[in-house]
Amino acid sequence: MAALRPARSALLPPLCRAFAGPSYQLSPERAAERRDAASGRVSGFCPPRKSCHDWIGPPDKHSNLRPIHFYVPENESPLEQKLRKLRQETQEWNQQFWANQNLTFRKEKEEFIHSRLKAKGLELRAGSGQKATLDAEEMADFYKEFLSKNFRKHMYYNRDWYKRNFAITFFMGKVALERVWNKLRPKPKTTST
Repeated sequence: MAALRPARSALLPPLCRAFAGPSYQLSPERAAERRDAASGRVSGFCPPRKSCHDWIGPPDKHSNLRPIHFYVPENESPLEQKLRKLRQETQEWNQQFWANQNLTFRKEKEEFIHSRLKAKGLELRAGSGQKATLDAEEMADFYKEFLSKNFRKHMYYNRDWYKRNFAITFFMGKVALERVWNKLRPKPKTTST
């Protein structure tokens, strides 16, 4: 295994921050909610310095996706760099989408439960201190409504997800061909005079 050069080791902290998740702007009404969650967002995980492989980290507590720490080889070609950056950008985009989607889902679910319990004249917590819940049929109403309301968002997400994956697959093919070509092409002969 080849060790990273000292100049490359300076990249590890930014990559670890990128590994922990993207930095993105939220609407002002959600900023306070995310501020509380953001403190636990940064993962202390960082692969060993001498690793020559991509590393998959623990699930992100907001998106439930496992972020990837991408290995940067010393002799990375421009095409390989473009592929890696596209993969990193796709990962960050995916993490952001699902973190926002899960936050919205949890918030709307709590509001739905609270409104239904209030309509029934019940409190959020029963007299014994146990949290009141709704039955499966009532929750099915929420799930159906949530999916219907977010249909377009999911449709656009799926469209973009496929576009990104086709682009990644295309560049992976180009990188594979470049590597084969580099192995097969005739090496220039060095002549001594």
